[in-house]
Amino acid sequence: MIAPEVPLVVFGAGSIGERHATLLRELGYLNVALYRQRQLPLRTLPADAVRTFTQLSEVEEFGPYAAIISTPTAQHLEQTTWCVERGLHVLVEKPLSHTTQGIAELSQHATEKNVLVQTAYMLRYHPLLQRLKGWIDAEAFGPLLSFQSTWAEYLPHWHPWEDYRTSYAARRALGGGVALTLSHDLDLAHWLVGTSASTWQRADNYRSSLEVDTEAGATFLLTYPHGVTGTVHLNYYQQVPQRRYEYTFERALVVLDYYASTLTVQTPEGKEEYVAADFERNDLFREQLLDFFRQTQLPHRAVLSQRYLRESEVLITQCTQ
Repeated sequence: MIAPEVPLVVFGAGSIGERHATLLRELGYLNVALYRQRQLPLRTLPADAVRTFTQLSEVEEFGPYAAIISTPTAQHLEQTTWCVERGLHVLVEKPLSHTTQGIAELSQHATEKNVLVQTAYMLRYHPLLQRLKGWIDAEAFGPLLSFQSTWAEYLPHWHPWEDYRTSYAARRALGGGVALTLSHDLDLAHWLVGTSASTWQRADNYRSSLEVDTEAGATFLLTYPHGVTGTVHLNYYQQVPQRRYEYTFERALVVLDYYASTLTVQTPEGKEEYVAADFERNDLFREQLLDFFRQTQLPHRAVLSQRYLRESEVLITQCTQ
């Protein structure tokens, strides 16, 4: 693991940026700086807890080991590239970008500098999803045949302290839209199955009364190289929150209720339930940070970057075409 005194920088000081900075300090990394373009009051961090930079030249002089990018989506790729060109490892919030332009160049820079670039899909670190991943890989209930998932939350409820209409999620120019904003579930689908979908169809929904200039709902029909099929539904117009994942195997139906933190296995012989006891959302971000730092120490980190960037490029293509 990297030394606690190494300098680290977080790009962006919105809710996710403050979360990352707070968790870094809790993990013992106290030499943390924020790069932000607006000098607004911090909501959760004491003003003297971290250094604050408003110029990239200050970041460069600070000499960070790694950067965490948590700005609006439309800024991700440019800022990630800037960091990689200076030899920084980068954990960039999802999605990597709202366009695939520039990803090939970023991958080349990461290889030349031998740095890690990872997109922050933290749901891969959920204990129940990791259990499900293990069952799929081991064919514990026979081969996986199909799946369906739903993630629905009401956008105005996400950040009650701000006008949702001005948020990046609501604005196409900032890389918004439900497909990109909630792309966690597409990433989960590919990660759990073990490969990206070979073909897909997508239907967008613009019918809600939300004041956004993007799609507010999207449904994907996915087909994978070895025959698995699945649907992923995303929306941020539903005022009754729902996050549910159903995976059908040859000999079982496995259902994960995210909000209840339960994983239920139903077979012809009966039903068994697993619970993520004492699970907190911060656990996902904490485990992701620890794994990111671990991977920066691996000699083949540039190869990992190429894989992560390929996965992101496929996902962005699915979300934008």
